[in-house]
Amino acid sequence: MDGFDALTLARMQFAFTVSAHIIFPAFTIGLASYLAVLNGLRLWTGREVFLDLFNYWKKIFAVTFGMGVVSGIVMSYQFGTNWSVFSDKVGPVIGPLMGYEVLSAFFLEAGFLGVMLFGRERVGPVLHFLACLMVALGTFMSAFWILAVNSWMQTPSGHGVNEAGQFIVNDWWAVIFTASFPYRLVHMVLAAYLTTAFVVGAVGALHLLRDKSNEAARIMFSMAMWMAAIVAPIQILAGDQHGLNTLAHQPAKIAAIEGHFETVSAAPLILFGIPDAANSRIDYSVSIPYLGSLILTHTLDGTIRGLDTWPADERPPVGIIFWSFRVMVGIGMLMLGLGMWSLWLRWRGALYDTPLMHRAALLMGPAGFAAVLAGWITTEVGRQPWTVYGLLRTADSVSPVDAAAVGASLIAFIVVYFALFGSGTFYILRLMNKAPERHEAGLPHDEPIRAGGIMPAPVLPTPPAGE
Repeated sequence: MDGFDALTLARMQFAFTVSAHIIFPAFTIGLASYLAVLNGLRLWTGREVFLDLFNYWKKIFAVTFGMGVVSGIVMSYQFGTNWSVFSDKVGPVIGPLMGYEVLSAFFLEAGFLGVMLFGRERVGPVLHFLACLMVALGTFMSAFWILAVNSWMQTPSGHGVNEAGQFIVNDWWAVIFTASFPYRLVHMVLAAYLTTAFVVGAVGALHLLRDKSNEAARIMFSMAMWMAAIVAPIQILAGDQHGLNTLAHQPAKIAAIEGHFETVSAAPLILFGIPDAANSRIDYSVSIPYLGSLILTHTLDGTIRGLDTWPADERPPVGIIFWSFRVMVGIGMLMLGLGMWSLWLRWRGALYDTPLMHRAALLMGPAGFAAVLAGWITTEVGRQPWTVYGLLRTADSVSPVDAAAVGASLIAFIVVYFALFGSGTFYILRLMNKAPERHEAGLPHDEPIRAGGIMPAPVLPTPPAGE
């Protein structure tokens, strides 16, 4: 990869691996809760269809969970290989937080995952439901700790610096509960629930198009559309509050997102355009007067700082986050529209009899993943040129390694990831393509889940009487 230095290649490598990883927890966080809800509905109503749906989706969860674990481990190694200076500087702060994630969230997930997948007949339905709740809680706690780490990097607080130049903890509460943490946690968890809802809705829509009388498909589609109709508006409100928090603590990021190169009062909302950072302007812009100020300051004549108020070497890349933000918001509006459409069809009694709606839901199946990736790009690229905002530059965080070594490992990651996770994704799509059936079989007790790599506990032989 001639023409790229070690810093650029290290950033590309981490961007690639984190992008490949984040789609899995974004799905499993919501899917674990969905499985718990299905199990609870089975206990409450006694209807076998909810157990059939549980068995259907737990196979998909097992494979996705396995791929998420594998893709997440890789990133921790990059802290040592490509970002050793960063690890040395911030290790006393984020090291314990990552350890808490493993000791609490991952151990909770791993401890109850086997019971959830294989133990219904062995522990009984009530304890099995409890295991499902623990797995769902574990996925939420994992998001809690990872977002605590990221939020500290975005809005650092509660720290000091020792004689070796390392960040150290002065106040753990302030380190964990930074100014941006509540907004990021709510926004990410809601995004995970929406991502899962639209995947479930797409699978339900696919099987309704084939057979609209399929009871399991009708139930999963109905539940997914309820989630879209309820959570999408809440997510938009949460996103607005997150944006206001970002304006208060990372105004340069907001200036780049909005495309404002100069400080302006009564700012318009720039819907589209082509950022020209070299000449500090937006070409071919389409905008709505006053709406930018109204959204960000809640007044028509509010002032928004432009990028010209920061030195050139402290400005985030405008083009990338200008468009990634609009992709995220655009997908959010489509989600809201589909949710509102489902309410109208439900009111008319036509939710299961409108093929156009089902085709639209099928097309929107991957929308949550695209929105999560776009939002993550906006968050992380918008923090540049800092790894710890305002305190540690990305250029000062990279390891002293050769560009050739980083480039070779990047190529290896790309090849392995596409082969491994491509085959896993293909297997998941095959599972989804199969319609849920009555008396849906659970996972086998006597063989491993090949794609997920999760082994059930061995069944020990019962000793003869008298021994």
